Amino acid sequence: MPHEDIRIGTLVKAEQNAAEYIRQILPHGFESFELVFWRHVGELDLGRFADEVLGVPAAAGNTAAISSLGIYGNPLTDDATAADFGRLIDAAGRFGCDLVCGFTGRIPNRPVPDSLPRLKEVFGPLVKRAEGRGVRLAFENCDMGGTWDWGDWNIAHAPTAWEMIFNELQSDAVGLEWEPCHQMVSLAEPLPQLRKWAGKVFHVHGKDATVLHDVIRCQGIRSGEPYVYHRLPGFGDTDWTDIISILRQGNFHGSIDIEGWHDPVYRDRLEMTGQVRALNYLKQCRGGSFVDNPVVD
Repeated sequence: MPHEDIRIGTLVKAEQNAAEYIRQILPHGFESFELVFWRHVGELDLGRFADEVLGVPAAAGNTAAISSLGIYGNPLTDDATAADFGRLIDAAGRFGCDLVCGFTGRIPNRPVPDSLPRLKEVFGPLVKRAEGRGVRLAFENCDMGGTWDWGDWNIAHAPTAWEMIFNELQSDAVGLEWEPCHQMVSLAEPLPQLRKWAGKVFHVHGKDATVLHDVIRCQGIRSGEPYVYHRLPGFGDTDWTDIISILRQGNFHGSIDIEGWHDPVYRDRLEMTGQVRALNYLKQCRGGSFVDNPVVD
């Protein structure tokens, strides 16, 4: 697939009949799927689950792939979430992927550095386990409403924290699940950030944002009035042609999987309308349809 070195796909909630969901949306042209779990895997038989979801594109003669497995909980305080990270590492190969994504976790309501000893205690063995299986770990850059000094769920939401995390977990198997939206919520410019960190980006969530600069100028960011909206790609402020160009210059070969369910307009009955529009927009930003070069003697 000479032009699909970067696949364009979407997130699929693992607990909501994922195989049937994939079967219904596959004809729209999604090329990859991140299977996501909220907090726990539960009693799910991952081997059987892999066969079910992989069987859908196979039956349709489609080359769509599972890009990654994601689990989003707090593994620093929830032993079950930490254990499920390990289960997904062990199972990744069954899904034909080598990537497990999620939050780092956090010691609740303590400054970011206070979580680092526990981060190393929990993820040190998980990183070794991943290395031994040829699997990579990618931490999402979502703040989950937290700040540097306070919050829950995740400390991997700012570049300074990334440096601390990578210093604690020194491994080529540890990287980022990055998206511009979360940085824009913090009023950070995503493109220069991506240029610096592209080599550590293993997976991209396709989610953008619209920043209301007029509200910020008049009200600041603590007035309670919304100053930013999460958007699907193609409806926000970011030019994804630039993002894909930077990723390619950084030798990124992976997936941009659309993270839906956040857009204030394309939601509910319009959810898949917005996602398919975002899918086609991202394919155009990738360069459109592949055109082979002429062969001359």
